[in-house]
Amino acid sequence: KELLEMEGNQITLHSLEKGTDNPAFSFEGEKRHYEECGGPHSESQKDRREGKGRFSSYCRKALQPASKAKHFCKAHAKMLRRVVLGLLGVAYLCYFIAACYLNFQRALALVVMTAVVAFFICWDIFKKYCGAKVLLLLRPVGKCFQKSWPWLKWLLWVALLAGLIVWLVLDTGRNPEQLISLGGFFFLVLFLFACSKHHGAVSWRAVFWGLGLEFLLGLFVLRTTPGIQAFQWLGDQIQYFLSYTTAGSSFVFGNTLIEEVFAFQTLPIIVFFSCVMSILYYLGAMQWLILKISWLLQISMGTTPTETLSVAGNIFVGQTEAPLLVRPYLIDMTLSEIHAVMTGGFSTIAGSVMGAYISFGIDAASLIAASVMAAPCALAMAKLVYPEVEESKFKGKASIRISKGEEQNILEAASNGAATSVGLVANIAANLIAFLAVLEFINAALRWFGEMVDIEGLTFQVICSYVLMPVAFLMGADWADSPVVAELLGIKIFLNEFVAYQQLAAYKKNRLMGLEEWDGNRKQWISERAESITTFALCGFANLSSIGITLGGLASMVPQRKGDLASVVLRALLTGICVSMLNACLAGLLHVPTQVGDCAVFFSTANFSSTSYTMYTCCKQLFGSSVLQNGTVSFTGSWAEQAESVLWLRECCVYYNHTSCAG
Repeated sequence: KELLEMEGNQITLHSLEKGTDNPAFSFEGEKRHYEECGGPHSESQKDRREGKGRFSSYCRKALQPASKAKHFCKAHAKMLRRVVLGLLGVAYLCYFIAACYLNFQRALALVVMTAVVAFFICWDIFKKYCGAKVLLLLRPVGKCFQKSWPWLKWLLWVALLAGLIVWLVLDTGRNPEQLISLGGFFFLVLFLFACSKHHGAVSWRAVFWGLGLEFLLGLFVLRTTPGIQAFQWLGDQIQYFLSYTTAGSSFVFGNTLIEEVFAFQTLPIIVFFSCVMSILYYLGAMQWLILKISWLLQISMGTTPTETLSVAGNIFVGQTEAPLLVRPYLIDMTLSEIHAVMTGGFSTIAGSVMGAYISFGIDAASLIAASVMAAPCALAMAKLVYPEVEESKFKGKASIRISKGEEQNILEAASNGAATSVGLVANIAANLIAFLAVLEFINAALRWFGEMVDIEGLTFQVICSYVLMPVAFLMGADWADSPVVAELLGIKIFLNEFVAYQQLAAYKKNRLMGLEEWDGNRKQWISERAESITTFALCGFANLSSIGITLGGLASMVPQRKGDLASVVLRALLTGICVSMLNACLAGLLHVPTQVGDCAVFFSTANFSSTSYTMYTCCKQLFGSSVLQNGTVSFTGSWAEQAESVLWLRECCVYYNHTSCAG
């Protein structure tokens, strides 16, 4: 018996690997030895078992109500869910009615958001319960439409083309400089067609629909009153929303640092925005919105669900995050689809860095519009440059699965979003330090080489301003503004858009402060139209440093396709650069200059203690109407009727130089 027990208690290599304890040295071994020697434990063992059984019985009886409640909830889960949702719906309806009753104008944004959500909810319910019946009823109409479609399609295209030509003739008749932007738009499209991989395989449906959607979005955002107001409101709300970052950054860094140091002022916004985006992904809100946008692009352009979903995701997230939406499908994608995924990443910016650009002072509505307009244009140009010549496995597939993330709760999602942004913030800070230092070194080297042949002030910016000046002019910038726009475009392509937006913000600040347009031979600011064009042209990750980011991100997801990724990345980069320029051409075509208003009214209320862009514009108007003869100043036009014109001229001469100031 003892031998058998010793064999049973042997310590083997397998037991050591599993961490099995030696029973001879365990508490159980001691207890068993004590019982065998006649210890008191053996006498009370029966009593303890009876006590333990009574305790378990009491516990079971005490937990019976909770157990019954749990079973009831499981059995009636659907009904309880409907009851809770119904109560929440009634509560929201009461809140909505109260908000509209108290102040409908104040609640207008709430009305619009509620209407949009209600529409999609009703649409989903209708499609679920009545969709099949409606399709069955409309089948005869569909068959008739299919028969008529070959000639009806051409009739529709001719009508749209005629309408576009008539609109362009009437619209550009008032502002002929818009025709330059239109010419630049067609030139860029033809240039990309010349660079196409397979000219004969181009899907013109995707190209025309993509450009058409881009134009309609631009027309809505930049020309219609509802579009201007909606995007301006959205931009203002984002600015208010981003201002909440100050609460966290001021607590961590202090007010002095966040007011004076760029890194502590701007980079915390990226942390906050990334945290919010992670929460929205956890809740499924972002996936829902991206799926709706991709559905619209897919049914209109005829592209596959995978590439469309990735490009739609690029409106909100970066070039390495959007492909995660289609990660399981990347291995089976065709080269054309991979090219479209890359182009979408190069053509847009992430929502997190958009917040940083807004904090610089860049117009929020223009940034949002540029990101939204870039999605259909990127997909269209991707199919123009690299048409589909393979058989896609996803063609005709109704939908693809999209994950919600691995977080267990909303707090973990917020924490993960903030933690993930640390790498992005560090990357941006490191790139800014490196690129600005490299730029200064390049400028010093170019100045040294230039001085050898008596060329003063030769810099990288000067070279870009000359090389890319025709491109800037074709986008619609005035000839005087083209060197500055070209300089910013060169910085964006060869360095990154972060540095370019910083410099654009400085030019915009100078204009709003009302500084002189020229300081000697140096331009201190560019026109409002050129600012708008440049904002759209810079809105994209298409720069040389992004090649490594894109290849590294996608190669980590599908390492077996590194060769395919490397073979299409340069074409995707070129396409992404041109997509941003196409957006800029549309911005130049559709730009409407801001009206200054009555300058006489402005002067009558101004205190002339500081300058502004309105003061600069009105002073230029006053200078233009003034006439200096024999040391006496007189005025023409409406200014001749103003008794205080001479006094206003004197005040303008304090800040600005003009020949009339000599009088």
